[in-house]
Amino acid sequence: MSRLPTLFISHGSPMLALVDSPARRFLQQLGHSLPRPTAIVVVSAHWESVGGASVSLAAQPATIHDFGGFPAALFAIQYPAPGAPQVGEQAATLLEAAGFAVRRSDVRGLDHGAWVPLSLMYPQADIPTLQVSVLRGAGAAEHERLGQALSALREQGVLVIGSGSMTHNLYEFRGQDIDEAAPAWVSEFSDWMADKLLGGQREALLNYREQAPHAARNHPTDEHLMPLYAAMGAAGPAAKAERIHASYEYSVLAMDVYAFA
Repeated sequence: MSRLPTLFISHGSPMLALVDSPARRFLQQLGHSLPRPTAIVVVSAHWESVGGASVSLAAQPATIHDFGGFPAALFAIQYPAPGAPQVGEQAATLLEAAGFAVRRSDVRGLDHGAWVPLSLMYPQADIPTLQVSVLRGAGAAEHERLGQALSALREQGVLVIGSGSMTHNLYEFRGQDIDEAAPAWVSEFSDWMADKLLGGQREALLNYREQAPHAARNHPTDEHLMPLYAAMGAAGPAAKAERIHASYEYSVLAMDVYAFA
C-alpha cells in the first residue's frame, strides 16, 4: 500500500475551475504525479463546526456551489465522486479517540474547497471522497492535533488534503487582473510561512498570528489557513514540508501548495 504525502492546497477563487493560470495547470498535473489514492479526505475551510469536528458519511455527496455572483458555467460543474462512508466512520472514530466531539453527517456534500481542486487533480471523479470540517474558533495547534488523529488513514492509502488558502483577505480584492503582481504584504507573509515550513520551525508556525508579518491583514479570520495545520499534523512529527507550487492570483491570493512526507 502506497503511503501518500499529505497536501495543503490553496484553492483560491472558485474560478480556478474554469480560468487558466499557473496554479490551475499545476493542479492538473499533480494527480498524475502521485500514487492513486484508495480514498481522499479533504479538511476544507468551507465547512466549519462549533464544539467539535464534523465528518461526512454521504454515500454519494452532492456538489455544493457555495458561492454567488459567478458565471453560469461554474454552477453547471458537477463533481460526482462517490462518497467513502466506511473511511468516514474510521475518521470519526479516530477523532473521538483523540478526544474530539464528532458529528456525523449522512448528507454533507463536497463544497468548492474540495471539488474545485479535485476536479483538476482527478477529473474522472472516480476516487471515493469525504470531508472533515475545520473547528470554528480553534487555533493552529488544535488543527494540527486534528490532523494527527487522521494520520492513521494514510496506512490504507488514503490521501489527506487540507484545502484553504495561504492568504485570504477578500476585502482587498478590487477587481485586480488574475496575473496582477502581489503586494509586499502578501508576498512577505507567504515567504515567511515558506521559510518556517521548510525549516521545520513548528513553534513559530503555531504562533504565526503573533510572529508572521501582516498575519491579520492576510487572514482577517484564519479558517483558510487552518487546513495547513491539519495537513501538517496528518503527516506525522518527522515529516518534512516541500513547497511544490507557488504563484499569486488577483494579486492578493497566494496559491501555495505544500506536500508533507
